Amino acid sequence: MSFRPSGILKKNISSSSRSWLVRQSRDPFVKQRLASATSYRSRSAFKLLEIDKNWGRFLSRDEICAVVDLGAAPGGWSQVVAEKLGWINPAMSDEDMDIAPNFGLNESARIDKFGSWSSTAGRGVIVAVDLLSIAPIPGVHTLQMDFLSPQAAGAVKTALSTPENPSGMADIILSDMAANFSGNRVRDVESSLDICHSVFRFAKDNLHVATTNARTKKRRGGTLLLKHFEHPLSKGFREEYLDPNFNSVNYIKPSASRAESAEGYWLCREWKGTRSR
Repeated sequence: MSFRPSGILKKNISSSSRSWLVRQSRDPFVKQRLASATSYRSRSAFKLLEIDKNWGRFLSRDEICAVVDLGAAPGGWSQVVAEKLGWINPAMSDEDMDIAPNFGLNESARIDKFGSWSSTAGRGVIVAVDLLSIAPIPGVHTLQMDFLSPQAAGAVKTALSTPENPSGMADIILSDMAANFSGNRVRDVESSLDICHSVFRFAKDNLHVATTNARTKKRRGGTLLLKHFEHPLSKGFREEYLDPNFNSVNYIKPSASRAESAEGYWLCREWKGTRSR
């Protein structure tokens, strides 16, 4: 598949659309996504793959059994997590899954009116939340709802509570959420920080804290991967909420992020369980 516009399209599109098409046609991660046997649904999947590979493969640890993906549509990050937990064969493409459109879908396992459960033979539970609908992904429970709504935390908690994860707590929370851009940098940063605050409040109540089991094996505290936009206000948020409550916090700008974008990610590991302000 090529993003190169035809001669007819070139005559009928705006200069901004033409620039977008040219950028897409030259983008190595767009090309890689189209050529990938895994058929990731979004370019952003490569950001998560890169972060996981370069920062200790935190998605692949044996103790991981509960992951929340916030701002999940169209499902690229959830696909990556489903692969890591064994729900998707990396060689399986969307076309393969389309052969059986009702693959693993169990209507009786619906949670209220918010989502449905898709399952094969992997491990753990993955909960994906977004305002937009997400086509079924094996092993992923999708909740089409506003994460910022009062009902969201309870719905996610219910979805996380399974026989394999009776506490309903999360090992990893991923947030790639971003507000619609207004064009006003200060307003956009403030909107991003509002989301960061909401995600942190959810993480505070739902991330596993470090524990030691009967065999004296230590279970590390939970992990939060949080998207934000670079700004002095963002630095203040990190210093007040993240640094005191995780054993390590790292700023990451994956190579798959566009150079002109101010987006970055905080990888926050080993949640301490502190009740922050």
